[in-house]
Amino acid sequence: MTLTAAIAIYFIVWWLTLFAVLPFGVRTQAEDGEVTPGSVESAPARFRMLRTFAITTVVASVFFGFVYFLLTSGWIGLDDIPFLPDPKQF
Repeated sequence: MTLTAAIAIYFIVWWLTLFAVLPFGVRTQAEDGEVTPGSVESAPARFRMLRTFAITTVVASVFFGFVYFLLTSGWIGLDDIPFLPDPKQF
């Protein structure tokens, strides 16, 4: 796996993990009891961006490590993915 491919796969894994982690531990303004005028009640009361990014990075790194192991160990490769066109044909 090249460095560029590894960075691209890590970015995709990180981005997907971010959307999975975003709702964890979020309290809405309605639940908190203090709705800011001009905002909806379902808006987060306090968004902890650094905490969210830290959790996302840890989870994505573990998952990427697993994906990297699978791809470099030979257990699974690009030839094992069904319906992927053969690059030798082009």
